[in-house]
Amino acid sequence: MVRKDEGDIQAHNMPAFRQVGEKQLPNPVLCMAWSPKRDLIALANTTGELLLHRLASFQRVWSLPPSEYTGKDITALAWRPDGKILAFSLRDTKQVVLCGVEKAEILHVFPMQSPVTCMHWMEVTEESSALSSFYNSEDESKLFLPKLPTLPKSYSTTSKIFSEEKSDEIMNLMGEVRLNILVLGGDSGFVELYAYGMYKIATLTGVSGTCRSLSLSSDLKSLSVITEVRSAESNPQICYIQLDTGLLSDCLPEVTRMARKFTHISTLLQYLHLSLTCMCEAWEDILMQMDLRLTKFVQEKNTSTQVQDEFLELLLWGQSSPELQALLMNQLTVKGLKKLGQSIESSYSSIQKLVISHLQSGSEALLYHLSEVKGMSLWKQKFESLGLDSAAIEGAITAVGSFSLKANELLQVIDKSMKNFKAFFRWLYVAMLRMCEEHVPPELNKMTQKDIAFVADFLSEHFSENEELFDRKGKYFNVERVGQYLKDEDEDLVSPPNTKGNQWLKFLQESTHLKESPLLFPSFPQKSLHFVKRMMENVIVQCLQEPAEVIGRSVKQAIFLPLYTVPESSENTPRLFELPCLWNDKKAKMHNVVFCMPEISPYKLYLLRKATDPNRHIPNSVMSIDLSHHLDNADDDNAAAQTNYVYSCLDARFYDDEMLTVVLQGSEEENKRRVLAQLPLASALSCETEFSWEPNLRLDQQSSAIPCQGLVLGNQWRELENMKAQFVAVNGIRKVACVLSANLRHIRVLEMDVEDEDDEGAESQNASADQDGLDTTMTSEGQGEESVEDKDEAGKQGGGDVFKKTEEHLESEEALELS
Repeated sequence: MVRKDEGDIQAHNMPAFRQVGEKQLPNPVLCMAWSPKRDLIALANTTGELLLHRLASFQRVWSLPPSEYTGKDITALAWRPDGKILAFSLRDTKQVVLCGVEKAEILHVFPMQSPVTCMHWMEVTEESSALSSFYNSEDESKLFLPKLPTLPKSYSTTSKIFSEEKSDEIMNLMGEVRLNILVLGGDSGFVELYAYGMYKIATLTGVSGTCRSLSLSSDLKSLSVITEVRSAESNPQICYIQLDTGLLSDCLPEVTRMARKFTHISTLLQYLHLSLTCMCEAWEDILMQMDLRLTKFVQEKNTSTQVQDEFLELLLWGQSSPELQALLMNQLTVKGLKKLGQSIESSYSSIQKLVISHLQSGSEALLYHLSEVKGMSLWKQKFESLGLDSAAIEGAITAVGSFSLKANELLQVIDKSMKNFKAFFRWLYVAMLRMCEEHVPPELNKMTQKDIAFVADFLSEHFSENEELFDRKGKYFNVERVGQYLKDEDEDLVSPPNTKGNQWLKFLQESTHLKESPLLFPSFPQKSLHFVKRMMENVIVQCLQEPAEVIGRSVKQAIFLPLYTVPESSENTPRLFELPCLWNDKKAKMHNVVFCMPEISPYKLYLLRKATDPNRHIPNSVMSIDLSHHLDNADDDNAAAQTNYVYSCLDARFYDDEMLTVVLQGSEEENKRRVLAQLPLASALSCETEFSWEPNLRLDQQSSAIPCQGLVLGNQWRELENMKAQFVAVNGIRKVACVLSANLRHIRVLEMDVEDEDDEGAESQNASADQDGLDTTMTSEGQGEESVEDKDEAGKQGGGDVFKKTEEHLESEEALELS
């Protein structure tokens, strides 16, 4: 970007920055955040709706309506550094949601202990040889493990994640190998760090007050937090806290490796959970019909004979009691029996496929990654300080083994049930056809002695119930044996598998050494698959939590600076727009904070700078910028006639390392105009005077001693006409800004590195641009929403064809720009 000093000659009828869109929104906006990679801005409004708009004409790409499942009160937004996932937090449900940007899909939801008030998603920039080798070897698991199959389409409505056609869903959710961390802050000083936005890598305690803003430095040396500390005696106090996160930066290769593995494990747990959900959906209630009809039959029949005897009579002599005949012909019916047989077969084979393709491959992948983590935990010199406990990981591996055994047991039960039911239904179908005196197809009529023995065994095993005893569901019968494995209950299985005569189990019982061997996975024969899965999840989650606590305890407060007090009345302003604003200058390894102290000096803007390394001292740590200045937009001849205007700052955001974007308001009666301006930081930072901080005083109590610099604007400003501008969101990488009005409904988007071109002077230009923007967006609003990829770069065109470029041209431009 070309910077212009005050003395630069410029055609004065060209306002700085080009307006590319404007809109009046129906609902007030609570948060706004530009994508780090593309010309997209995410907005959250008071109804709990999440909106994605593109720069060009501020056209809407998609909206995600609020839901009971996620919540309705959005408190914060953050983009993943690659721009593919958007995180948002909700106060009412105390959840954080990760949403795919491409199709507005909810990919992952995790609960929080208390509501999140602010979030920041950063990416590590440090490089080392250990990291480079890890980045290259990261995908070794692909050499040893098969690709996880996607979940069936028909079940993807309830399981939003992994429902795509691609089979790399897990890797897509994890993103790039380079470590990125989502930092979440909330009430009562709670701060949590999530590696890759998925795995909790640290829980921090001891931060005083409510978090208002966060910034974790890209070298991982420290975390800056702006908090609001309340006390009964005085107004809320805004403080700057710097936490020393040295353990993360010292062990960066190890932290990256561990976080990557644990994120893999977290996504695999999610995959197994959804596979099991699909299996439960494949199991239909129709399969219970046989059990319920037989139970009703027992309750209503008058004879003292057992149900098993009634069926055996029918099998052996072809004779049945009137009661059984009524049950079969009137309640079950020939048509109903046929349908029941088909349902059972299709349902069982679907569940069987899911167990083999999804549960077993997911469990294998989980065992692989846990075994690798166990190897890491044994390298104590590197990983012990991060809290990896090999005994806990061994317990997790055992739990996954038990889950695999239980899945295998379910396969055997399905296999046996399918054979039994096929033979039983075939025989019963023929018997019922004979009862109605209908023609029996010859292929069904052949019944060998072996078939009869098979059906007799099935009857004796499934129908020999003690009729004084109901099971816990009020049924006498459990002919259907698969459903009990899929129930999410703590009770034991109603009909556990019969292990009599199993030589391996007998051998284990008799062997004193093998009985308690850690090499053998316990099988929990009395428990359901759901129960064993829940047990496995608990063990793994416990195992994953330990490092977060250990790393959290290592973080210590390095700096605590009380800045100023705020009046209680400011509660009405949306928290996320309030200053201070934090910025991590990656090159200079600095934390920068910009803020105003309107109660003390309304016409000044303050800058606080701290090194990311808490032990490094920075000269000029605090300075202020005087906002009294005449805006240079007159011909040289009339310059003398210009008066000095005094401005107050409504909002300020870091555009990049060298520039602040500010919304200013004239403070005199004759000058109430609002201005968007770019403020170069270089002049403020050239200040020679050192500020010495009195340790026992707040900054606002010693503000008169803060060194002050004059405002240098040059031509980098533009008046915001016909708008009560109040807040701004910027992205210096994409060179874009979004201005929001005081009523939180009027939005204007601008490109910051171009000027408006015009023939008729500045004033008409501003007015017509505003109107054009409104007209264009109003007409485009009704034209349907498109995918993010379609026209992402429409706003980056010059001249009058801003909205007319072809899609092919736009895509090629995006490819060039991102390359």
